Amino acid sequence: MSEHLFKNIELKVEGMSCTNCALGIKKSLEKEGFSNVNADFTTDMVTFELADESRLPLAVKRIESLGYSVVLPNEGEMEQKKPGLSSIEKKFWFTAIFTVPLILAMFIPVPILHNDLFQLALTIPVFSVGFWHFGRSAFNSLRSGVTNMDVLIFLGSTAAFVYSLIGTISGLGHDYMFYETSASIISIVLLGNMLEHRSVKKTTSAVDDLVRLQKNAAKRILRSSNGIGEQIEEVDASLIETGERVLVNSGDKIPVDGEIYWGHGSIDEGMISGESLPVDKTAGDKVVGGTILVSGNIKVKTTATGKDTVLSQIIEMVRSAQQDKPKLQNLADKISAIFVPTVVGLALLTMGGWLLFSDLPFRDALMRGVAVLVIACPCALGLAIPTAVVVGLGRMAKSGILIKGGSSIDKFAGIDTIVFDKTGTLTTGKFAVKRLQTFNISENEAGTIIYSLEKHSSHPIAIALADHFRGSGEIAFESVTEEKGLGIKASGADGRTFQAGSYSIAAALTDDDSHNVYLVVDGKLAGWLDIEDEIKPEAAEAIQFLKSKGVKTVLLSGDRRQRCEEVAEILGIEEVYAEQLPDQKLDVISSLSQSGRVGMVGDGINDAPALARADVGISMSDATQVAVKSAEVVLLKGNLRLLSKAFAATRTTLRTIKENLFWAFFYNVAAIPFAMAGFLTPMVAAAAMAFSDIIVVGNSLRLKRRKLK
Repeated sequence: MSEHLFKNIELKVEGMSCTNCALGIKKSLEKEGFSNVNADFTTDMVTFELADESRLPLAVKRIESLGYSVVLPNEGEMEQKKPGLSSIEKKFWFTAIFTVPLILAMFIPVPILHNDLFQLALTIPVFSVGFWHFGRSAFNSLRSGVTNMDVLIFLGSTAAFVYSLIGTISGLGHDYMFYETSASIISIVLLGNMLEHRSVKKTTSAVDDLVRLQKNAAKRILRSSNGIGEQIEEVDASLIETGERVLVNSGDKIPVDGEIYWGHGSIDEGMISGESLPVDKTAGDKVVGGTILVSGNIKVKTTATGKDTVLSQIIEMVRSAQQDKPKLQNLADKISAIFVPTVVGLALLTMGGWLLFSDLPFRDALMRGVAVLVIACPCALGLAIPTAVVVGLGRMAKSGILIKGGSSIDKFAGIDTIVFDKTGTLTTGKFAVKRLQTFNISENEAGTIIYSLEKHSSHPIAIALADHFRGSGEIAFESVTEEKGLGIKASGADGRTFQAGSYSIAAALTDDDSHNVYLVVDGKLAGWLDIEDEIKPEAAEAIQFLKSKGVKTVLLSGDRRQRCEEVAEILGIEEVYAEQLPDQKLDVISSLSQSGRVGMVGDGINDAPALARADVGISMSDATQVAVKSAEVVLLKGNLRLLSKAFAATRTTLRTIKENLFWAFFYNVAAIPFAMAGFLTPMVAAAAMAFSDIIVVGNSLRLKRRKLK
């Protein structure tokens, strides 16, 4: 079936608590034939492609059969957050009520607390919750072929409970009472899950913040019933349709994407561009929904709604990026998948070893085996990468840097060479006349001819020339013809002919091909112009930053060599490739890629192949749509200062990921031998495991405010 017939499905799934939970859902759906499946426990999202929508209930049923709850999409909107305690919070507080007296029995000599039947009565509610919560998840993970951390918790708590229950039924006395171990494992792990759940939700706040920007009211403008004047109706912004008009007053959030047709104001576009200063806009300027009108009053005609708005596209891009995994994640997933069976083997080995090679009683050997099960839970390993990726991508999105995939973090952070296009990337793309030379006509007459010709073209250079010579006068032509790649030709009522264009129109008249625009009147060379586009004020700063980090900079452009070398010299760029066609740009990128990882920054259609070929394609948001779609990184508002921030942010994010992995591995590797040696009780192991999760998530949350370098 054609690819375009597939529909992307997003489901919110509650109950995923670790990497292996998500991996189990992914493998289960893939077994049913669903394609491009991605499950992310940090965002509670499962996505896949569907050709036949009648199979959606099968996907839902399959996920729910694994013990998770599916919240179906309602016209693209996710279920609103319910007030009160979450499911995991309710379970923890319920079990804590019964677990606290069991733990107190270890310190307080109150006879009733030490009664085995009383302890059994307290443990049964806790064990029931644990059996349902961890047992169901463990069983379903075994069915899916990917064992998760809940297998370890279930085995550990069940072993302690069953051992104690046998002792109680058989009247074997205090030495067989480990009810507090079973209950404390369940309650402490639930506490860890609850804190982890809260912390992970904080890591996803970037998308939530962006979604909240869409939730606002709009003042819709309606014609009065008598056709004279206007009426204002306040409605939800989601009800506004394309073509409708809205009023925005000072202090209001702009509710839609549109174009100002009346008024002027100062707009805070920080959430789109990352710029702290408001931008002044007036009639004819475009505005973006979610930005704030700091001062002034404007009326806006709606040009985009729903998923077509800039903000919706940003949200979708960030969500997609969060689901994409860095290469390090694949390593962590593989380790996590084999870790649980390995730990079960180590726990059995520990218990058997103490029984066979020491005089340790069975109960102590069992507790050491249980401690190994609990301490080795790979939760921290599963949280190490996704939490850092989500926070890092969110921080960059708020700064005006959109990264289309988590895997791009790896690649961007390791860039050795960055290649820049010139026009519109290092330069503003706004052209100015540098020099005008005329032959046998005055400069004023030349200006009149140029304005009269160029006003008929929409080429950027033509627009710049028409603006420059506006007011010089005007000639009424009988016919005007524009030839792409050559220029404009016109004839007057008196039979005179006029041409303005590239060297091609004057090749027979002069050997000097070093100028940008030539003017030919009645078949004779009448003049030429040198044009330059302004270098962006932040370009030099960006280049110097990259050089300070040891990144090689290259200029790759289709423009004339002389101008390219001038720009390179001003900015300090080391290597120049000028007068390059799109296929030649592709060859340059391929050649540079052989000696290192290459990033390409461009903005035009002719840059799209090179952007796609580079290890990391970087585009400006004001670039052509083809360039934006070909790139992996988009710098909003075309601000090159964001390039250095993106470079620093990806490196800091990658550093955080490596720190998380170190602590996760260090914790498990260091703690397991202590548990096997009998230095950790199951209760202490459960507390330490929960604490390790919080350390990893907390380190990821530091990314929100961590200094970028």
